Amino acid sequence: MRSEIHDILPPQVRNSLDKFGSDLSVARRKRRLTVAMMCERLGVSKSTWQRMEKGDPTVSMGAYAQTLFVLGFGVPFAELVDQRHDEQGLMLEVERLPKRVASPRRTPGQGGAV
Repeated sequence: MRSEIHDILPPQVRNSLDKFGSDLSVARRKRRLTVAMMCERLGVSKSTWQRMEKGDPTVSMGAYAQTLFVLGFGVPFAELVDQRHDEQGLMLEVERLPKRVASPRRTPGQGGAV
């Protein structure tokens, strides 16, 4: 049964996943790894691996992350959306800064001369 996600994915995302799956297949074959070897190293079934090579969006991110690690790509998800590199988020943060900052108000009994 087909998941609803297939119907709502924007074409750019669908194409990106298709390419990603194809690239996984090429990377596996360049390393001379069989499908059985990949399945064993990842702990997934053959049908899951075949779905991954097609860029199936319903396969867990964990399986894709483990695949990248097994193929020697390290841990790219660690830096993917790092807040230090989120240019749009940083711009939005700057836009929300207050124009001026007022001193905190003193309430009776706080601070002052003794």
